[in-house]
Amino acid sequence: MTEPFAPPSDRSPVDLPHPDLPRPDVGHGELAADALSPVEVAVNLLWCVPGDVGGSEQYLVRQLLGLADQPARYVPTLYCLPAFVDAHPELAQIYPIVTAAITGERRPRRVWTEHTWLARRTRGADLVHHAGGTTPRVGGGPIVLTIHDLQYLTHPEYFSRTKLRYLRASLPRSVRRASVVATPTEFVRGTVIEAFDIEPTRVVVVPHGVEPAIGADARSEFELRRDYGLGAGRVLVFPAITHPHKGHRFLLDVMARQWPDPDLRLVLLGGPGAADVEIAERIEQLGLGQRVVRPGRVSTADRDGLIALADALVFPSEYEGFGAPVVEAMALGTPVVCSDQSALAEVVADAGLVLPRDADAWAGALDHVDAHRREMISAGLRRAARYTAAVSGAGLAAAYGLAVERAR
Repeated sequence: MTEPFAPPSDRSPVDLPHPDLPRPDVGHGELAADALSPVEVAVNLLWCVPGDVGGSEQYLVRQLLGLADQPARYVPTLYCLPAFVDAHPELAQIYPIVTAAITGERRPRRVWTEHTWLARRTRGADLVHHAGGTTPRVGGGPIVLTIHDLQYLTHPEYFSRTKLRYLRASLPRSVRRASVVATPTEFVRGTVIEAFDIEPTRVVVVPHGVEPAIGADARSEFELRRDYGLGAGRVLVFPAITHPHKGHRFLLDVMARQWPDPDLRLVLLGGPGAADVEIAERIEQLGLGQRVVRPGRVSTADRDGLIALADALVFPSEYEGFGAPVVEAMALGTPVVCSDQSALAEVVADAGLVLPRDADAWAGALDHVDAHRREMISAGLRRAARYTAAVSGAGLAAAYGLAVERAR
């Protein structure tokens, strides 16, 4: 349901748009006394501008889809942008949704909306889940806070001064407000505990999950090779927004100096980031214009199909909180070659080729994949079974349960 935006003083709290869903018989700000009673959860997704926030978007979507398969104790209402509903109609078919009439593209407006519109409408919820890494200063509780990563602490050079000031001020406050902090990996969990000196029992891992039907709608290899001009040679796929930390420049240098096969094609998927112009210039400087294909953002069917036909998914990122594309590739039966960054190494383990970010170390990677392809595919499929939407949804339900218990 889309409501016109107005300051909270002008509007009364909104009811759930699906009145037939179970609701806890409690007053505003109270938790259900019976452990089996439903718990009303307000999920703040106002931060999620579709296509602009990277893997965290798919993380929450898949997690919420997985939550729907759990016993129906938790009754989420999603508070989001109209564009989010358009991008993810599958969630609108499952959960009540309330939209704010803003685009979310202007951070100050979005933050103000959280402090006013969202705070007003969620004050009666039993639990509030802020899924974008920070919480507003005001609003109801108890709170589950999802922190996707703490990249700003280790790589501040990739952030503007304004964004750094915001994160340095808001993250510590947000962690203090949260009853439970959810992270995608043990790596991020450890950094949260260390950075904010938080009680370890308050921080839990809720992993990414891949839907069981991934790849079901993928187009054929013939169509994709034809439509994307891939020829008949080997194909590598790297799905990532062109942010500086993702490693596009490193990968291009490896392509030019270590992988000279003229028929090899590197497909760069994903929207433009801060390093997009630099990457385009680097492709030209290295003479890779015929060997690098840049379709940008593509449909899910094409993305899954391109990953499935690839000889390998390559992921040389310098920092990740999780790295969902490596799990997607393993689930689709594609070998993974990635950097040894902590989260990637944790997720891939021995099911892929995990290498230091050194061009010489990557020189023989494709030969290794060719020689061990069958074993890598089998290991990847086994590993991906640990990261399903159902597992992710169960983890989210457990985080909600812990927050409820801590608030009693």
